[in-house]
Amino acid sequence: MKNRVSSLLTVSLAGIVLLAVVLCGCVSDQDSAGSPDSGATGTLAITGSTTVLPLAERAAEAFMDANTGIDILVSGGGSSVGVQAVGEGTADIGMASRDLKDAEMERYPDLVQHVVAKDGIALIINNENPVESLTVEQVRLIYTGGITNWNEVGGSDADIVVVGRDSASGTRASFEDLVMDKQEFVATMLEKNSNGAVQQTIAGTPGAIGYVGLGYAGGTVKGVWIDVGGTAVEPSAENVIAGTYPIARELNMFTCGEATGLAAAYIDYILSDEGQAIVEDEGFVPVS
Repeated sequence: MKNRVSSLLTVSLAGIVLLAVVLCGCVSDQDSAGSPDSGATGTLAITGSTTVLPLAERAAEAFMDANTGIDILVSGGGSSVGVQAVGEGTADIGMASRDLKDAEMERYPDLVQHVVAKDGIALIINNENPVESLTVEQVRLIYTGGITNWNEVGGSDADIVVVGRDSASGTRASFEDLVMDKQEFVATMLEKNSNGAVQQTIAGTPGAIGYVGLGYAGGTVKGVWIDVGGTAVEPSAENVIAGTYPIARELNMFTCGEATGLAAAYIDYILSDEGQAIVEDEGFVPVS
């Protein structure tokens, strides 16, 4: 009888440990050390924000080059996907280009925020569009449907095609907080599932306007300067650092509890001088 009770206790304890692992998102085979060396092995799963995605991929490649026994799997899907994945234990790190929502903090109280970069949200238009700058109020009116023609803001006589992000996007959530002032988006807004999709749409649509992370402004599209008190401010990393560009936010990686093992080593790498050089090269703003 004593042996049977001991066996049941062992099984119960094992079940509790397994449940704790699932609830805390510890899904990979991670070494317990905070800084793996070239002999370390393991797998790290990262998912979420498409804004953070290119930074995470570049950092993962460099990290794996230095630690050949480690595999890092990086995927997008949006900030809400990243938060849910790490909260429910299907990823080790959840990427988000926004802070946690109240409902997420309530549902996943153990999530820990790691700010890995800062970013501005750039308004982009087609390269043929003559408009150079807009105020935040004008941007808000465009996105609520109060302004519908470019000639109302100094442009040509052409209908404005409003382009935004889908509801899972952290960039959309940040844009709502920083620009929309709790007002609803115009019903005709075209919703895209990534920064790249917004950029591609704007490049192919002369009358379109969209919002993206700084790294997606320029090239095939034109970044709109923001008029702040009569001074046009360029959407640039330098102006985000200086605090003069008004539409800016933090880029985050979330872990369940304090980061440990490979997750901690990977985040530490991004925050290192080498990692922050990648941040800057991707068009974001370093935090260290």
